[in-house]
Amino acid sequence: MRKDFDPSTVPPDGRPATKARLFHSNGDGPWHGSVEGEVMNAPCTILAYGNDMPGEGPPLHIHPYDEIFVVIEGNARFHVGDSVIDASAGEVVLGPAGVPHRFENLGPGRLQTIDVHDCSRWLQTDLG
Repeated sequence: MRKDFDPSTVPPDGRPATKARLFHSNGDGPWHGSVEGEVMNAPCTILAYGNDMPGEGPPLHIHPYDEIFVVIEGNARFHVGDSVIDASAGEVVLGPAGVPHRFENLGPGRLQTIDVHDCSRWLQTDLG
């Protein structure tokens, strides 16, 4: 059993529980979608990204905050600054704030990720 903090030291902040649609899972294709934290009165933004084509992925870009990638399905190659990291389903990769990054589907098959942006709004500058 975990007891990392005393719950009596963290009173509720008054926000109601909310929900939002990240993606529609009624098709056979990859999921795509986003929910900005502002919509849910939360401090992070969530993206669903997927593709079926090895070699494809988002262009090189940068954020003013950390981004965490959760590989849900498939295999990916992440380019984060000077580092190259291969990750498979069940693994998590960090893209630190201010570090250019991109990733691509290594195949075989679909790549599906859930990307957590440490900001209530999706802020991005594409670099290439």
